[in-house]
Amino acid sequence: MARKIAKDAVEALQGRLFDGMTIMAGGFGLCGIPENLIAAIRDSGVKDLTFISNNCGVDDFGLGILLASGQIRKMISSYVGENKLFAELYLSGKLELEFNPQGTLAERIRAGGAGIPAFFTKTGVGTLVAEGKEVREFDGELYVMERGLTADLSIVKAWQGDAEGNLVYRMTARNFNPMMATAGKVCLAEVERIVDNGTLNPDHIHTPGIFVDRILEGVHEKRIEQRTTRKLEGAA
Repeated sequence: MARKIAKDAVEALQGRLFDGMTIMAGGFGLCGIPENLIAAIRDSGVKDLTFISNNCGVDDFGLGILLASGQIRKMISSYVGENKLFAELYLSGKLELEFNPQGTLAERIRAGGAGIPAFFTKTGVGTLVAEGKEVREFDGELYVMERGLTADLSIVKAWQGDAEGNLVYRMTARNFNPMMATAGKVCLAEVERIVDNGTLNPDHIHTPGIFVDRILEGVHEKRIEQRTTRKLEGAA
């Protein structure tokens, strides 16, 4: 199983990228993003990409660097408020956007990974979200049909992993990563530390290795998107 370990993001992505593909990228804001794989995708020059991700990073980090390089054609997201370039590209018609309520996006990804092609939810009924979608009545209530999401490639970030690809996420960085790992035809995982097989407690594994095709150990900057602090008591 050591064959799953890649020496770096470039090797992990070798033979996996093509123009026009759809990629799922884990993370929430800048928390739990696969930053090494994102940088390697930028450097590869692949273009016309559709990204499924909660957001698109910030202007100079995360998926924002792929916006800046012009490699993203469409975003399927739930939050886009921290990226000025994202807004400029969308408003000028240079970037497609499929906007989702956040819970709906999470469930669409989970459904895709579970082999569920569609589901019904009350969220979005009577709003722009429901336009062009089937609306059906159940028990006197209206529900809108949402399709499950899958991708050609999923890139995720975990805290620890082993040579078999078993992954453990840490706290908030878990976010969208586990469900995205199941919904890609191929899943690449970057971790802070690769540990020996048998080290991880089986009861603590969030993503079983059967879902992971390649794993790499990376150095992570872990930027803070917005730093908010309060004064200590008694401080001037």
